[in-house]
Amino acid sequence: MQVEFYKYQGTGNDFVMIDNRTNFFPKDDVKLIERLCDRRFGIGADGLILLENDTETDFRMVYYNSDGNQSSMCGNGGRCLVAFANQLGVIDDKTTFIATDGLHHASVNADSIVSLQMIDVNEIQKKDSYTFLNTGSPHHVQIVDDLEHYNVKENGAAIRYGELYGEKGSNVNFVKKVDNDTFSLRTYERGVEDETLACGTGATAVAIAMNAIGETDKTSINLNVEGGKLVVSFDKDNDGYTNVFLTGPAKFVFKGTIEI
Repeated sequence: MQVEFYKYQGTGNDFVMIDNRTNFFPKDDVKLIERLCDRRFGIGADGLILLENDTETDFRMVYYNSDGNQSSMCGNGGRCLVAFANQLGVIDDKTTFIATDGLHHASVNADSIVSLQMIDVNEIQKKDSYTFLNTGSPHHVQIVDDLEHYNVKENGAAIRYGELYGEKGSNVNFVKKVDNDTFSLRTYERGVEDETLACGTGATAVAIAMNAIGETDKTSINLNVEGGKLVVSFDKDNDGYTNVFLTGPAKFVFKGTIEI
């Protein structure tokens, strides 16, 4: 069977997009999804995303990591899916859609800048050497020296597979403070099992964590990721963080067909 796909990237975090509104795609075929994401034997991507119909919102997001397994929320993937839905004519410049972590609101402008509302964050674990929180996916956030030369894959894997997070593991973010409203980060992504050029839920986690531990008092924070720049904004109150938005580019790369 020939399948039409679209390739998108958000600050270097890249995705295979498939319009599955007719429910033709074999969603339980883990090996197929893994092959499509393979950079040597397939299309190549950090993940695969299906756009599906939903009875109460504009569409449903179904996200798979590059290992072929369905996963938790992906912020950059969500932003790219909004741009994809706009390209297909499913939405105009504003949308609501459903993902594994619940309802999301988003907007896209003519320059393909997508602003995506993330979930509220009410529980943050602040430890001596790291912070842990869930922004749609679980994230370990840790400030390190010499971020540029840090071995993200080795140290990230040690934390992801270590005793701290058990069998499910966690995404791992290493952070450097640039100034009061800007941080640089590098992320080891669970499911990709490697460093990626960007992670949307990771950037969101870093912004909130840095505010929570007093590294910044800003509520709009610039994030330098390996693939570009993102902005995370939020409202802070005694109960946590609300109106959390992840904003950045979501670019169409190419489309094609592949035999499955």
